[in-house]
Amino acid sequence: MNTPARPQAEPRDAYRVFRTITTRWMDNDQYGHVNNVIYYSWFDTAVNAHLIEHGALDTGGGSTIGFVVETQCHYFAPLAFPQNVVAGIRVAHMGSSSVRYEVGLFAEDGATTAARGHFVHVYVDRATQRPVPLPDALKAVLAPLLVNG
Repeated sequence: MNTPARPQAEPRDAYRVFRTITTRWMDNDQYGHVNNVIYYSWFDTAVNAHLIEHGALDTGGGSTIGFVVETQCHYFAPLAFPQNVVAGIRVAHMGSSSVRYEVGLFAEDGATTAARGHFVHVYVDRATQRPVPLPDALKAVLAPLLVNG
């Protein structure tokens, strides 16, 4: 039986675009570092802010919205308030109605990821909540972020 290789931290050049995130006092847990649940919030914030800023997502009135159907995160080094965090974003896969986003979280001056993970959005019609083809505007914003093809 083959055991999969243990995930490793990655360098900044593995990601296509970056967003700085300010940590908050409340992000730290009793152990003095950012609680794991916050990392998932940062993934969501980094990707959705990029989509909104580039006109690919209208959270208030758009007919297409993304549902998260899968998430995962690997942790390599702690992050803590008052550090700034830099989120690197890339797209690993674009299907007909789904996208796999991969996000690396770096300490502001870190060379490799303190954590990295992914989530999958299935894009659905807001009214019916049934999968729909990726809108052209979304595909245009995601194409420069696509890795592996």
